[in-house]
Amino acid sequence: MKIAVNTRLLLKNKLEGIGWFSYETLKRITQNHPEHQFYFIFDRPYDPDFVFAENVTPLVAYPPARHPYLWYLFFEYGVPYHINKIKPDLFLSTDGWMPLHLKCKTIDVIHDINFEHHPEFITPKPLWYYRKYFHQFAEKATRIATVSEYSKQDIKNTYHINPDKIDVVYNGCNTLYRPLDDQEKQNIRNKYTQGAPYFLFVGLIHKRKNLERLFIAFDRFKKGDQKNTKFVVVGSLSCFEGDIEKTYINMEYKEDVIFLGRKEIEELIMITGAAEAMLYVSLYEGFGIPILEGFHAEIPVLTSKATSMPEIAGDAALLVDPFSIEEITQSLIEISSNAELRSELVQKGRERKSDFSWDLTAKLLWKTIEKTMS
Repeated sequence: MKIAVNTRLLLKNKLEGIGWFSYETLKRITQNHPEHQFYFIFDRPYDPDFVFAENVTPLVAYPPARHPYLWYLFFEYGVPYHINKIKPDLFLSTDGWMPLHLKCKTIDVIHDINFEHHPEFITPKPLWYYRKYFHQFAEKATRIATVSEYSKQDIKNTYHINPDKIDVVYNGCNTLYRPLDDQEKQNIRNKYTQGAPYFLFVGLIHKRKNLERLFIAFDRFKKGDQKNTKFVVVGSLSCFEGDIEKTYINMEYKEDVIFLGRKEIEELIMITGAAEAMLYVSLYEGFGIPILEGFHAEIPVLTSKATSMPEIAGDAALLVDPFSIEEITQSLIEISSNAELRSELVQKGRERKSDFSWDLTAKLLWKTIEKTMS
């Protein structure tokens, strides 16, 4: 079987959530199925580390898909140019985008459709593209995979898609995340927070991630904090603007917020393991991989009652209303002051993490491929 794959988000040292999904699943699938030929279609020169096996042929389609007009040209002209040459049995897209006029069978992995519910989080041109085309992608795909039961129901209800056409393929988590011993924790804290304990946020600094309310809640928490607790933020600052920036500037304890920017995975693993807790109280998520990272690192996790996050966390995290600064503040106080609660959350996280793995993700995605081809 010949399988063409949209791999435009496999970017060296720039893997985000969907990029990691692509990397972890495609690496396993190509290596576990040497009897099939895979054609990876990139939108720019690729790193050879992404050519996972001998049965992978890398190709570059143009133009580089960097904004909505180029997205359209890449998927409606660049990708079909190679598809017409390859004549694959199947086209797989792991990031939700796909050409609309392919003759072969197609699988589209739509991670979430947050833009349909929170258009205020998206700038006008990308929003126009998402709303014009994503319902068409969902309708045209032979099958759809998505990363949670919540997202499956959301796609079904919003786009009126037959649920039998949609498979849930849960995300996994990098198993290199691990608990640290006391000396390792202290070394990391000495490096980044002058030895102080810290709460941690990891992710895109974006309005959807609810950092404004986290900043306000942290400010309120600090008024009674006896531990000199810091708030470490890991992620690109490219969207650190508008209300997020204004809220930070107006903080009373902003000197206790430490921005580290992006970090390589090896360092991020250590930063996570040394944290007092993972804070992930987004307004909308299709999954929420940092929840699992916290479980693997064996630190308490504070997350949101909204969308998919309760489904992923189960009873292993402290759940809050993401719109309630009071609830978030009180939860920070509880996590910081209640050792018994921290221990209970860590133990439940140890158990919960076993329900998710990239091996399982790859197997589920391969089952979707088999369903599609049958």
